[in-house]
Amino acid sequence: MTEAPRSPEPTQPTEPIAPPTPSRRDMEEKLPRGLWVRLLVYVAVGHLLAAFIFLLFEIGAQNQ
Repeated sequence: MTEAPRSPEPTQPTEPIAPPTPSRRDMEEKLPRGLWVRLLVYVAVGHLLAAFIFLLFEIGAQNQ
């Protein structure tokens, strides 16, 4: 049997190589920046709401 002639291998890739994507383990260890911002806002708003309710109870207790 005779082999068909091979085409020469390209020296450079025809498509650009994408940057390596982070592995699943890296994504599980590092939380996205938006999640940290939301977490900080929720904690701050939660504490402000709790302080306001506490203030309402303190003012209500003084008026008795």
